[in-house]
Amino acid sequence: MPWNARMQDTMTTGMTDADLPRGGDFASEIAKLETQFDIIRYMRRITQVFGFKTFLICSIPSIDVERLAASTVISNMPAELLNKYDSLSMLRFSTGVRRLRETTTPFQVTLAAWEGEGGKPESAAEYIEMLRENGIFQASYFPVHDAEGGRGAVILMGPLVELPMTVTMELQMIAIHVYNRLAEIGSVWKSSGAALSEREIQCWSWTAAGKTSAEIAGILGLSEHTVNHYLNHVTKKLDAVNRTQAVVKAMKKGYIS
Repeated sequence: MPWNARMQDTMTTGMTDADLPRGGDFASEIAKLETQFDIIRYMRRITQVFGFKTFLICSIPSIDVERLAASTVISNMPAELLNKYDSLSMLRFSTGVRRLRETTTPFQVTLAAWEGEGGKPESAAEYIEMLRENGIFQASYFPVHDAEGGRGAVILMGPLVELPMTVTMELQMIAIHVYNRLAEIGSVWKSSGAALSEREIQCWSWTAAGKTSAEIAGILGLSEHTVNHYLNHVTKKLDAVNRTQAVVKAMKKGYIS
């Protein structure tokens, strides 16, 4: 199916090709995003408009990192996919991550190509089948970096499709602006009076996204007890009477999504 026709089939109701971001129109909108939650909502819309199924934004994992969740900044991937990916140590066999360490230009990896590569354990077949069941047959990688030189990637996953160069370049620019906005928001956290640790931010970001302590524990590779410790600690830091109030306070201050 032609790109434009397929994209029209997957857009939100009333969206037309003329409504898609063009040129630098998206830059001012991204600059106005104030929290990770704002960026998650924006990325959900971009994912849908361009016909993808899900997104993940991460820092590029170093060779000694074994869990993708540890490098993930934000994502709307189903929790079971991230959990299975890490439980099977798929990061060690990731063609995409390997190429991210070698290139700064966008690229795509199809599920069929990755499946055909050797060296993966037999258990990888279970994860590959889960990807198929979730409609993920291809991942488009957009390497990015922040003002301090930190390297990351915006990854868009979904149906098998060949992206036109104009669309690829547009998505690359969106990825750059989004990643840098995330870095800027992170700087706000670091300079705030009630500073949160990286783990606290991760736990509360997932809490704000509706995840339970048990689900967060699976995503981050922690025990449920440890997750509850982080959540209770932040509740006290923010002088909140309960977790619900802590989430509201943290969102208002822009500490978490």
